[in-house]
Amino acid sequence: MMGILFMLLFMVPLSFMGLSFWINQCLFMVMTVLVFFHFGFGVSYSYISYMWGVDLLSFVMIILSLWICSLMIMASEKLFKLNYYSNLFMLVLLMLLVSLYCTFASMNLLVFYLFFEMSLIPVLILVIGWGYQPERIQAGVYLLFYTLLASLPMMVAIFFYYSRSGSLDFFFFEGSIDLLMFYFCMSTVFMVKFPMYFVHLWLPKAHVEAPVSGSMILAGIMLKLGGYGLMRLMGVFVQVALKVNWVYIAISLVGGFYVSMICMRQNDMKSLVAYSSVAHMGLVLGGVMTLNYWGLSGSFAMMVAHGLCSSGLFCLTNITYERLGSRSFFVNKGLINLMPSMALWWFLLSSSNMAAPPSFNLLGEIILINSLVSWGLGCMFFLALISFFSAVYSLYLYSYSQHGVLFSGLYSFSLGSIREYLLVFLHWVPLNLLVVKGEMFCLWL
Repeated sequence: MMGILFMLLFMVPLSFMGLSFWINQCLFMVMTVLVFFHFGFGVSYSYISYMWGVDLLSFVMIILSLWICSLMIMASEKLFKLNYYSNLFMLVLLMLLVSLYCTFASMNLLVFYLFFEMSLIPVLILVIGWGYQPERIQAGVYLLFYTLLASLPMMVAIFFYYSRSGSLDFFFFEGSIDLLMFYFCMSTVFMVKFPMYFVHLWLPKAHVEAPVSGSMILAGIMLKLGGYGLMRLMGVFVQVALKVNWVYIAISLVGGFYVSMICMRQNDMKSLVAYSSVAHMGLVLGGVMTLNYWGLSGSFAMMVAHGLCSSGLFCLTNITYERLGSRSFFVNKGLINLMPSMALWWFLLSSSNMAAPPSFNLLGEIILINSLVSWGLGCMFFLALISFFSAVYSLYLYSYSQHGVLFSGLYSFSLGSIREYLLVFLHWVPLNLLVVKGEMFCLWL
């Protein structure tokens, strides 16, 4: 796996060349294919080199990172056309991809922690450097301090675990520590990344102020770091988790319902998609916390599905924003009259967001519902509400933006470009083809 890492590092000088913008994107696509060639269904680590190695969970997350980053470049053509520090943008993106690659490929907890924290810095630069409004500074501060507040206890917990077990390699982890404070310190940073309800306020702010590339990487990859970390470490605190996980499951289900209600009160399209991410990741958190096979498999599937679907919705929102100069529902009306073919993509991704067949979201949601209902019948009530209201706000997003009377202040009637249709196509097709190979996501345990 060092080969892919060196390829990423040697692409840094390429960022400062004239036509590097599209060359970098092509190379990211090539790298995705190269990682696919190494793809294996082994339950243990393979392709081990130095301290890096991958299993199925790492493989899928690395492929998702490379895919979303290549689509981020495609979505950010405006930076290249306006020459808005596009070379620096490519450098920040490369640094982000290196940190994500090292996070997912590391086999040691301390190395994982270092790169997990390092991935925050490029995202912060993206939000503050290429954001839209002056409020991006406040959004960046929220993003930074929410993560920093939870990360120091995790570092102390890592040192404590090393003093108890003598190793930080994932391979040697076992559920031998029955301490509530250790569990709380180790898992809080992942709850913030999810984000769990109560510690989710940084996400809508960061999404609304971030450029389209920032929103795509936040929704597509950064939220998955929380799920990935919990899946890796849940084996360490099985004993204590069996006693207290009902609290996290209750918060995730009730919080998911509350956030679904908040979605229907939004007047900003991007804010609605951001809050819907909180609701979907609440289900993922509930699935991981059940500690059963179905829950972990369903969470894994849902993370990949949400990464593609949510990222695609942010792209569509940006396509509209670039034409109308606003993301408000009061301005974005009757768009089906302007771009009927883009309205089709709005419908396809909105239906995927509400877990309609044949989307991969449906498979993840079915497995998670099985998992949570088998854990406790009381979950059924809130699961029904979350499923129903996810359909409500997805249809609200589609119907309110595409139907109705056109806003009189339109100043651009340009139709969608081939690049934009290709961008949405490359989100939707993997999302709906993965369901054919759904059993793959149940093999890694």
